[in-house]
Amino acid sequence: MRPRREPLRQREQTYFVSFQTADRRPFFRHENWANLLRNVLAHYKSAYLLHAYVLMPDHVHLLLTPGESVEKAVQLIKGGFSYRVKRELHWQGDVWQSGFSDHRIRDIQDFHSHILYIHQNPVRAGLCVRAEEYFYCSLSKAVAIDAIPQRLKPTITDRFDGGAQAPPLPKAAAAR
Repeated sequence: MRPRREPLRQREQTYFVSFQTADRRPFFRHENWANLLRNVLAHYKSAYLLHAYVLMPDHVHLLLTPGESVEKAVQLIKGGFSYRVKRELHWQGDVWQSGFSDHRIRDIQDFHSHILYIHQNPVRAGLCVRAEEYFYCSLSKAVAIDAIPQRLKPTITDRFDGGAQAPPLPKAAAAR
């Protein structure tokens, strides 16, 4: 049994979000579909901060900080894309599976591990040899990417405990 989703997520939280195409159809193998989704991601950027993304043939991974809620951000992306693909590409069928999965990012290490996962996803799927070669991800710079949220950045107090730190011993002294 799946746990019940909180009705409204707090603002300023960062999420790793995934959602699939209807029947896992590989829509994003087609350049016009992938470009349209990147346009939608860029269009709704006033509703969220986008930190990383990858468009796989049949699913999408995003790392984002919603302005209102994660549900609203995903609704704008999926709904906006569905509307535009039907209008601009004359698609008549379903586009997305219902729902999405999300993971709230806890700290800077969690943030970086999910960015790595997003960027390595096409490599693991055999779509490219190096992540930089895959055009439909945040490494391509096709959609502006936002910086690390301030709340996740390490502070001076995170790095230092306030105690005195001795410089490392020179190699000659350490050998004695």
